[in-house]
Amino acid sequence: MRPDTPAENVDHAAEAARLERTAGLYPEDAEALLLRAAAHLELSGDRPAATTLYDRLLSSPDGLENPHLVRALKASNLWEYDHEAEARAIIEGIRATAPRDPAPWVIVAESLESHDELEEAHKTFTEAVTLLLAEAQEPPYATHPLLFGRHRVRRMLGAAHDDWDMLADTLHSLPVSLDELHDPKRVWSLGSENPAELEAEIQRLRAELGAYREALSRPFPVAVLHWPAQELEELVTAYADLAAEYPSHETHLATIEASLRELSSSGTPNLGIVTGTVPSYEAFAASEGASPSDATLLPQYATTLAARGRAVAWPPQRGAVCWCGSGRGYVECHGM
Repeated sequence: MRPDTPAENVDHAAEAARLERTAGLYPEDAEALLLRAAAHLELSGDRPAATTLYDRLLSSPDGLENPHLVRALKASNLWEYDHEAEARAIIEGIRATAPRDPAPWVIVAESLESHDELEEAHKTFTEAVTLLLAEAQEPPYATHPLLFGRHRVRRMLGAAHDDWDMLADTLHSLPVSLDELHDPKRVWSLGSENPAELEAEIQRLRAELGAYREALSRPFPVAVLHWPAQELEELVTAYADLAAEYPSHETHLATIEASLRELSSSGTPNLGIVTGTVPSYEAFAASEGASPSDATLLPQYATTLAARGRAVAWPPQRGAVCWCGSGRGYVECHGM
Protein backbone atom coordinates (compact mmCIF):
# COMPACT_ATOMS: atom_id res chain seq x y z
CA MET A 1 0.00 0.00 0.00
CA ARG A 2 1.39 3.43 -0.93
CA PRO A 3 1.81 5.75 2.09
CA ASP A 4 -0.13 8.49 0.30
CA THR A 5 -3.11 6.30 -0.57
CA PRO A 6 -6.28 7.89 0.85
CA ALA A 7 -7.70 5.78 3.67
CA GLU A 8 -11.07 5.47 2.00
CA ASN A 9 -9.41 3.86 -1.02
CA VAL A 10 -7.65 1.13 0.97
CA ASP A 11 -8.99 -2.42 0.91
CA HIS A 12 -8.09 -3.16 4.52
CA ALA A 13 -9.10 -6.81 4.35
CA ALA A 14 -6.91 -7.39 1.29
CA GLU A 15 -4.00 -5.54 2.89
CA ALA A 16 -4.34 -7.65 6.04
CA ALA A 17 -4.28 -10.83 3.94
CA ARG A 18 -1.17 -9.62 2.10
CA LEU A 19 0.61 -8.88 5.36
CA GLU A 20 -0.28 -12.33 6.72
CA ARG A 21 1.22 -13.93 3.61
CA THR A 22 4.34 -11.81 3.97
CA ALA A 23 4.66 -12.85 7.62
CA GLY A 24 4.76 -16.47 6.47
CA LEU A 25 7.68 -15.66 4.18
CA TYR A 26 9.60 -13.64 6.76
CA PRO A 27 9.05 -15.28 10.16
CA GLU A 28 11.68 -13.06 11.80
CA ASP A 29 9.40 -10.08 11.09
CA ALA A 30 6.13 -11.90 11.75
CA GLU A 31 5.31 -10.01 14.93
CA ALA A 32 5.50 -6.56 13.33
CA LEU A 33 3.74 -7.70 10.16
CA LEU A 34 0.87 -9.43 11.96
CA LEU A 35 0.33 -6.41 14.21
CA ARG A 36 -0.08 -4.30 11.08
CA ALA A 37 -2.44 -6.92 9.64
CA ALA A 38 -4.54 -6.81 12.81
CA ALA A 39 -4.71 -3.01 12.58
CA HIS A 40 -6.08 -3.29 9.03
CA LEU A 41 -8.66 -5.83 10.21
CA GLU A 42 -9.78 -3.42 12.93
CA LEU A 43 -10.09 -0.65 10.35
CA SER A 44 -12.11 -2.96 8.10
CA GLY A 45 -14.54 -3.54 10.97
CA ASP A 46 -13.63 -7.22 11.40
CA ARG A 47 -12.65 -6.94 15.03
CA PRO A 48 -13.12 -10.65 15.84
CA ALA A 49 -10.59 -11.50 13.13
CA ALA A 50 -8.18 -8.97 14.61
CA THR A 51 -8.56 -10.63 18.01
CA THR A 52 -7.77 -13.98 16.39
CA LEU A 53 -4.51 -12.52 15.10
CA TYR A 54 -3.63 -11.12 18.52
CA ASP A 55 -4.34 -14.54 20.05
CA ARG A 56 -2.17 -16.18 17.38
CA LEU A 57 0.71 -13.91 18.33
CA LEU A 58 0.26 -14.45 22.07
CA SER A 59 0.29 -18.24 21.61
CA SER A 60 3.49 -18.14 19.54
CA PRO A 61 5.88 -20.86 20.79
CA ASP A 62 8.89 -18.62 20.08
CA GLY A 63 7.69 -15.86 22.36
CA LEU A 64 7.26 -12.19 21.48
CA GLU A 65 9.44 -9.12 21.59
CA ASN A 66 6.53 -6.96 22.82
CA PRO A 67 3.94 -9.20 24.51
CA HIS A 68 2.56 -6.33 26.61
CA LEU A 69 1.94 -4.29 23.46
CA VAL A 70 0.02 -7.17 21.85
CA ARG A 71 -2.10 -7.64 24.98
CA ALA A 72 -2.85 -3.92 25.14
CA LEU A 73 -3.95 -3.86 21.51
CA LYS A 74 -6.08 -6.93 22.07
CA ALA A 75 -7.76 -5.32 25.09
CA SER A 76 -8.48 -2.10 23.20
CA ASN A 77 -9.93 -4.08 20.30
CA LEU A 78 -12.08 -6.31 22.52
CA TRP A 79 -13.67 -3.33 24.26
CA GLU A 80 -14.72 -1.92 20.88
CA TYR A 81 -16.98 -4.90 20.19
CA ASP A 82 -18.60 -5.34 23.59
CA HIS A 83 -16.11 -7.60 25.36
CA GLU A 84 -15.64 -5.08 28.14
CA ALA A 85 -15.07 -7.51 31.00
CA GLU A 86 -12.27 -9.34 29.21
CA ALA A 87 -10.73 -6.05 28.11
CA ARG A 88 -10.74 -4.72 31.67
CA ALA A 89 -9.12 -7.90 32.96
CA ILE A 90 -6.30 -7.60 30.41
CA ILE A 91 -5.82 -3.90 31.22
CA GLU A 92 -5.55 -4.65 34.93
CA GLY A 93 -3.04 -7.37 34.17
CA ILE A 94 -0.89 -4.97 32.18
CA ARG A 95 -1.02 -2.36 34.93
CA ALA A 96 -0.04 -4.96 37.53
CA THR A 97 2.87 -6.19 35.40
CA ALA A 98 4.13 -2.59 34.99
CA PRO A 99 5.93 -2.90 31.63
CA ARG A 100 8.89 -0.61 30.95
CA ASP A 101 7.72 0.09 27.41
CA PRO A 102 5.52 3.23 27.15
CA ALA A 103 3.40 1.96 24.24
CA PRO A 104 1.19 -0.53 26.18
CA TRP A 105 0.53 2.10 28.83
CA VAL A 106 -0.56 4.63 26.20
CA ILE A 107 -2.92 2.15 24.54
CA VAL A 108 -4.68 0.97 27.70
CA ALA A 109 -4.94 4.48 29.17
CA GLU A 110 -6.41 5.87 25.95
CA SER A 111 -8.80 2.93 25.78
CA LEU A 112 -10.07 3.79 29.25
CA GLU A 113 -10.29 7.46 28.28
CA SER A 114 -12.25 6.73 25.08
CA HIS A 115 -14.85 4.87 27.14
CA ASP A 116 -15.23 7.77 29.59
CA GLU A 117 -13.32 6.02 32.37
CA LEU A 118 -11.47 9.25 33.08
CA GLU A 119 -10.45 8.54 36.67
CA GLU A 120 -8.99 5.16 35.73
CA ALA A 121 -7.33 6.66 32.67
CA HIS A 122 -5.76 9.32 34.88
CA LYS A 123 -4.52 6.69 37.32
CA THR A 124 -3.05 4.66 34.47
CA PHE A 125 -1.26 7.59 32.88
CA THR A 126 0.07 8.61 36.30
CA GLU A 127 1.29 5.10 37.11
CA ALA A 128 3.14 5.04 33.81
CA VAL A 129 4.89 8.41 34.09
CA THR A 130 5.82 7.73 37.69
CA LEU A 131 7.33 4.36 36.76
CA LEU A 132 9.10 5.43 33.58
CA LEU A 133 10.08 9.02 34.24
CA ALA A 134 10.70 9.39 37.97
CA GLU A 135 14.47 9.43 37.47
CA ALA A 136 14.70 10.45 33.81
CA GLN A 137 16.73 13.58 33.14
CA GLU A 138 15.11 14.02 29.73
CA PRO A 139 11.86 12.17 28.91
CA PRO A 140 12.42 9.88 25.90
CA TYR A 141 10.34 10.73 22.85
CA ALA A 142 8.28 7.54 23.24
CA THR A 143 7.07 8.72 26.66
CA HIS A 144 5.71 12.06 25.44
CA PRO A 145 2.22 10.65 24.65
CA LEU A 146 1.96 9.57 28.30
CA LEU A 147 2.56 13.12 29.52
CA PHE A 148 0.29 14.65 26.88
CA GLY A 149 -2.46 12.10 27.52
CA ARG A 150 -2.29 12.66 31.26
CA HIS A 151 -2.48 16.42 30.69
CA ARG A 152 -5.54 15.96 28.46
CA VAL A 153 -7.39 13.77 30.96
CA ARG A 154 -6.61 16.10 33.86
CA ARG A 155 -8.05 19.03 31.89
CA MET A 156 -11.25 17.04 31.37
CA LEU A 157 -11.33 16.26 35.09
CA GLY A 158 -10.78 19.91 35.98
CA ALA A 159 -7.58 19.16 37.90
CA ALA A 160 -5.03 21.88 38.59
CA HIS A 161 -1.65 21.74 36.89
CA ASP A 162 1.03 19.73 38.65
CA ASP A 163 4.73 19.13 37.91
CA TRP A 164 4.03 16.48 35.26
CA ASP A 165 1.63 18.86 33.49
CA MET A 166 4.26 21.58 33.46
CA LEU A 167 6.75 19.12 31.99
CA ALA A 168 4.21 18.26 29.27
CA ASP A 169 3.81 21.99 28.54
CA THR A 170 7.59 22.29 28.22
CA LEU A 171 7.83 19.37 25.76
CA HIS A 172 4.94 20.65 23.64
CA SER A 173 6.40 22.73 20.81
CA LEU A 174 3.39 23.65 18.68
CA PRO A 175 2.07 27.23 18.51
CA VAL A 176 -1.23 26.32 20.22
CA SER A 177 -0.73 25.48 23.89
CA LEU A 178 -1.73 22.16 25.42
CA ASP A 179 -4.28 23.95 27.59
CA GLU A 180 -6.04 25.17 24.46
CA LEU A 181 -5.79 21.83 22.66
CA HIS A 182 -7.15 19.98 25.69
CA ASP A 183 -9.83 22.50 26.64
CA PRO A 184 -13.01 20.46 27.33
CA LYS A 185 -15.13 23.37 26.12
CA ARG A 186 -13.50 23.61 22.70
CA VAL A 187 -16.03 21.23 21.18
CA TRP A 188 -18.70 23.86 21.83
CA SER A 189 -17.03 26.21 19.40
CA LEU A 190 -17.71 23.77 16.55
CA GLY A 191 -21.38 24.70 16.73
CA SER A 192 -20.75 28.41 17.12
CA GLU A 193 -21.82 31.03 14.59
CA ASN A 194 -19.07 33.36 15.77
CA PRO A 195 -16.37 33.57 13.04
CA ALA A 196 -13.64 34.31 15.61
CA GLU A 197 -14.44 31.15 17.59
CA LEU A 198 -14.50 29.05 14.43
CA GLU A 199 -11.17 30.49 13.28
CA ALA A 200 -9.63 29.71 16.69
CA GLU A 201 -10.84 26.12 16.46
CA ILE A 202 -9.37 25.78 12.95
CA GLN A 203 -6.01 26.91 14.33
CA ARG A 204 -6.23 24.30 17.11
CA LEU A 205 -7.06 21.57 14.62
CA ARG A 206 -4.14 22.61 12.44
CA ALA A 207 -1.84 22.38 15.45
CA GLU A 208 -3.09 18.89 16.26
CA LEU A 209 -2.61 17.85 12.63
CA GLY A 210 0.94 19.17 12.83
CA ALA A 211 1.58 17.01 15.88
CA TYR A 212 0.26 13.91 14.13
CA ARG A 213 2.38 14.65 11.05
CA GLU A 214 5.44 15.10 13.24
CA ALA A 215 4.84 11.73 14.86
CA LEU A 216 4.29 10.03 11.51
CA SER A 217 7.48 11.52 10.14
CA ARG A 218 9.40 9.52 12.75
CA PRO A 219 8.32 5.94 11.95
CA PHE A 220 11.46 4.38 13.36
CA PRO A 221 14.48 5.50 15.36
CA VAL A 222 17.88 6.63 14.21
CA ALA A 223 19.41 3.21 14.83
CA VAL A 224 22.95 2.01 15.51
CA LEU A 225 23.87 -1.55 14.54
CA HIS A 226 24.85 -3.99 17.31
CA TRP A 227 26.45 -7.41 16.81
CA PRO A 228 26.42 -9.95 19.66
CA ALA A 229 29.85 -11.46 20.30
CA GLN A 230 29.21 -14.75 18.51
CA GLU A 231 27.62 -13.06 15.50
CA LEU A 232 30.47 -10.57 15.23
CA GLU A 233 33.08 -13.34 15.35
CA GLU A 234 31.23 -15.20 12.59
CA LEU A 235 30.90 -12.00 10.55
CA VAL A 236 34.58 -11.00 10.55
CA THR A 237 35.67 -14.61 10.01
CA ALA A 238 33.50 -14.90 6.90
CA TYR A 239 34.18 -11.37 5.65
CA ALA A 240 37.68 -10.35 6.64
CA ASP A 241 37.34 -6.91 5.03
CA LEU A 242 34.96 -5.94 7.85
CA ALA A 243 37.60 -6.57 10.52
CA ALA A 244 38.72 -2.94 10.11
CA GLU A 245 35.21 -1.84 11.16
CA TYR A 246 35.24 -4.08 14.22
CA PRO A 247 38.70 -4.43 15.86
CA SER A 248 37.16 -6.23 18.85
CA HIS A 249 33.77 -6.84 20.40
CA GLU A 250 34.57 -4.65 23.40
CA THR A 251 35.53 -1.79 21.08
CA HIS A 252 32.34 -2.35 19.09
CA LEU A 253 30.17 -2.04 22.22
CA ALA A 254 32.02 1.05 23.43
CA THR A 255 31.65 2.66 20.00
CA ILE A 256 27.88 2.06 20.01
CA GLU A 257 27.41 3.77 23.37
CA ALA A 258 29.74 6.65 22.45
CA SER A 259 27.96 7.17 19.10
CA LEU A 260 24.54 7.25 20.71
CA ARG A 261 25.64 9.69 23.39
CA GLU A 262 27.16 11.95 20.76
CA LEU A 263 23.95 11.86 18.71
CA SER A 264 21.92 12.60 21.82
CA SER A 265 24.13 15.53 22.85
CA SER A 266 23.80 16.99 19.35
CA GLY A 267 20.01 17.02 19.74
CA THR A 268 19.15 13.98 17.64
CA PRO A 269 15.94 12.49 19.11
CA ASN A 270 14.38 9.03 18.90
CA LEU A 271 17.56 6.94 19.08
CA GLY A 272 17.67 3.15 19.02
CA ILE A 273 19.75 0.01 18.64
CA VAL A 274 19.17 -2.84 16.21
CA THR A 275 20.79 -6.25 16.62
CA GLY A 276 22.13 -7.94 13.51
CA THR A 277 22.64 -11.58 12.59
CA VAL A 278 24.93 -12.90 9.88
CA PRO A 279 22.21 -14.80 7.93
CA SER A 280 19.96 -11.73 7.98
CA TYR A 281 22.82 -9.48 6.86
CA GLU A 282 23.77 -11.87 4.05
CA ALA A 283 20.16 -11.93 2.86
CA PHE A 284 20.07 -8.15 2.92
CA ALA A 285 23.31 -7.92 0.91
CA ALA A 286 21.89 -10.37 -1.65
CA SER A 287 18.73 -8.29 -1.96
CA GLU A 288 20.91 -5.26 -2.69
CA GLY A 289 22.99 -7.15 -5.22
CA ALA A 290 26.13 -6.42 -3.20
CA SER A 291 28.81 -8.28 -1.30
CA PRO A 292 28.48 -8.57 2.49
CA SER A 293 32.13 -7.41 2.63
CA ASP A 294 31.02 -3.94 1.56
CA ALA A 295 31.11 -1.85 4.74
CA THR A 296 28.81 0.77 3.23
CA LEU A 297 25.96 -1.75 3.53
CA LEU A 298 26.14 -1.76 7.33
CA PRO A 299 24.27 1.52 7.98
CA GLN A 300 21.72 0.61 5.29
CA TYR A 301 21.17 -2.75 7.00
CA ALA A 302 20.66 -0.99 10.33
CA THR A 303 18.08 1.36 8.80
CA THR A 304 16.24 -1.55 7.22
CA LEU A 305 16.05 -3.40 10.54
CA ALA A 306 14.74 -0.28 12.23
CA ALA A 307 12.10 0.18 9.53
CA ARG A 308 10.93 -3.37 10.22
CA GLY A 309 10.32 -2.49 13.86
CA ARG A 310 13.44 -4.24 15.17
CA ALA A 311 14.89 -1.25 17.02
CA VAL A 312 15.10 -1.03 20.81
CA ALA A 313 14.92 2.50 22.18
CA TRP A 314 18.05 4.03 23.69
CA PRO A 315 18.71 4.80 26.47
CA PRO A 316 16.95 1.91 28.21
CA GLN A 317 14.22 2.74 30.70
CA ARG A 318 15.06 3.03 34.38
CA GLY A 319 15.92 -0.36 35.86
CA ALA A 320 16.15 -2.10 32.48
CA VAL A 321 18.97 -4.43 31.54
CA CYS A 322 21.73 -3.15 29.31
CA TRP A 323 21.26 -3.26 25.56
CA CYS A 324 24.56 -5.14 25.11
CA GLY A 325 23.15 -8.46 26.33
CA SER A 326 25.32 -8.74 29.43
CA GLY A 327 22.30 -9.25 31.66
CA ARG A 328 23.45 -6.44 33.95
CA GLY A 329 21.46 -3.29 34.53
CA TYR A 330 22.20 -0.51 32.07
CA VAL A 331 23.32 1.89 34.81
CA GLU A 332 25.90 -0.61 36.09
CA CYS A 333 27.02 -1.59 32.59
CA HIS A 334 27.33 0.79 29.63
CA GLY A 335 25.31 3.51 31.34
CA MET A 336 28.09 4.21 33.81
